[in-house]
Amino acid sequence: MTRRATFVALAAGALFAPALASGQAKDWREIQKPALPAFTPQQPKRIALPNGLVIFLQEDHELPLVRGSARIRGGSREEPAAKIGLVSLYGQVWRTGGTKTRTGDQLDDDLEARGARVETGGGLDSTFASWDCLKESFDQVFGTWVELVRNPEFREDKLPLAKNQLNTGIARRNDDAGQIAGREARKLGYGADSPYARVAEYATVAAVTRDDLLAWHKATVHPNNIILGVVGDFDSKAMEAALRKALGSWPRGPAAPRADTTLREAKPGVYFVQKDDVTQSQIRMVHAGIRRDSPDYFAIEMMNEVLGGGFSARLISNIRSKKGLAYSVGGGVGADFDHAGLFQLSMGTKSGSTAAAIDALYEEIDNLLKTPATAEELTRAKDAILNSFVFRFDTKQEVMAERLLYEFYGYPPDFLQQYRAGIEKVTTDDVARVARAHVHRDKLALLVVGKASDFDRPLASFGPVATLDIAIPEGATAGSPPTRR
Repeated sequence: MTRRATFVALAAGALFAPALASGQAKDWREIQKPALPAFTPQQPKRIALPNGLVIFLQEDHELPLVRGSARIRGGSREEPAAKIGLVSLYGQVWRTGGTKTRTGDQLDDDLEARGARVETGGGLDSTFASWDCLKESFDQVFGTWVELVRNPEFREDKLPLAKNQLNTGIARRNDDAGQIAGREARKLGYGADSPYARVAEYATVAAVTRDDLLAWHKATVHPNNIILGVVGDFDSKAMEAALRKALGSWPRGPAAPRADTTLREAKPGVYFVQKDDVTQSQIRMVHAGIRRDSPDYFAIEMMNEVLGGGFSARLISNIRSKKGLAYSVGGGVGADFDHAGLFQLSMGTKSGSTAAAIDALYEEIDNLLKTPATAEELTRAKDAILNSFVFRFDTKQEVMAERLLYEFYGYPPDFLQQYRAGIEKVTTDDVARVARAHVHRDKLALLVVGKASDFDRPLASFGPVATLDIAIPEGATAGSPPTRR
């Protein structure tokens, strides 16, 4: 041991000697935990331009990088039912199709030479356009981003490739039992024709044209529909000036279309998908959940942690560890920002224990209502949430991303701080109350994907069974993958 190491060891021993002399805790529950420090993340600067564009700036000088991401209102939930897949195709061809002056391949070469990226994409309620570059390349890369956002070309030759990729996903969507269960559970929970559950088909993909992509861009990509966040190694005043110069004269446009966010209740019952090439069953139980702005949200978060949040949660402890019935199990009440989520329990078990696993899930639902969370469970759940909370937002980029979400959905700017305070205030009575209010066994739709002949007892023992048809409709065009069933 070196002289310095010896000194450090002796100093440490002297430091902790009084504590050891005063007696050690005989049980881990006696250990006094220090209070968590205050959570005060640095907030980005918000700028609202006269044309409606909202910008957030966050300096981060740790690395010589500048990253920007624009979230644009309007997503796949607003696309026409006859052209499901439009926004996915749009998000891809927006980038690969290039601009009016440069092809997508030319953009690739230029960006690669600078070690930079410009990407686009489509999602459920928005589309995205982002860049990532070295500080020294910002002017050129940002110029490319502006050109792509304002003057995309959606070249016709890039659309067939995007369609083939989407069609490949359609062709393979029944390969995995878990994917089937997730998709069909959403249909049961929201309704098959709901914008939150519907899926692309060969025919809807084939129906999309280049004119549709141009029309979508014209309808949605306007400054008053955009929230832009920029994080990186820059001076905020200089960056604000650059953004105002590049984007301030961009005229307003029409508001983006908005989907009907009304949730239709799941129809209770037992549903089955036959899949003969598996030795495991996928089980889902679903009914309506809540919105994140519900006054019950924080108590719901705690209830979810107690029920299915981790290895000490009831579902894993009782069903997986003690009974050995699950490969994976979890769930709780879902809460989305601007529409109701789903209460969902999910589980994978061997085919021969399917009914026993369903019994175990029902038992845990009943116990959640009959035996509310104990003080010990609540403490453990709070510790799990609060001790991991700070690590979800330990970079400026993560805080920025969360702040953009609140702006996009109209939540308070300090919702991140409200979350921690709200969790800390939850009591065992609150958890018991929201369990009674938001968990309803009689409203559940039970879905099983598996091989019925291997089940330990027939699904009919749980009630009349409706078999779901998941066959992929014909309609592949020339060059598309063959239909898989």
